[in-house]
Amino acid sequence: MPFTTWNGPAPTTAALASVTTGTAIKTMLQLATPATTQIQILEWGFSLDDPPGADGVVELIDTNVAATVTQHAPAGVINLDPNGPTTLLTLSTSGTGYTATAEGTITATRPLDAVSMSSVSGEAGLSYVRTFMPDDRPIVAISRFLRVRATTPTTAADMRCWITFQQVG
Repeated sequence: MPFTTWNGPAPTTAALASVTTGTAIKTMLQLATPATTQIQILEWGFSLDDPPGADGVVELIDTNVAATVTQHAPAGVINLDPNGPTTLLTLSTSGTGYTATAEGTITATRPLDAVSMSSVSGEAGLSYVRTFMPDDRPIVAISRFLRVRATTPTTAADMRCWITFQQVG
């Protein structure tokens, strides 16, 4: 059963809000797998409201250390089957959440995708979507952290990002 989650609370009466990237490396969205379940990534992506002030990068990484984030509510991790169960992801400030305030000291990463962002308006698109083919879908092991990180070195950009995944075994 696929789930999807965004870098912010689930929208209600207002549109899905964008979140500022800041001017240093920042985890925009983090998923934490529990000790009993891995996840398989189906798709991820992002959109920017405006180009960053200098060229930047957005990356999808699997890592061993959590960032300190705003905890996601269960309603923020949406099962795409309306009759399906809730997620098994760990929801906490050191688990599944968004908009990091501290990156943590990472000792091991597995880069899964990276996208360069141009600061020149119109030179590159302001959105990106990657749908992984069935044989290429990365699996994030138990007790790991999947992060969407943005680096916009001089001027922050407003971003929305998401990950669509399924829980496996």
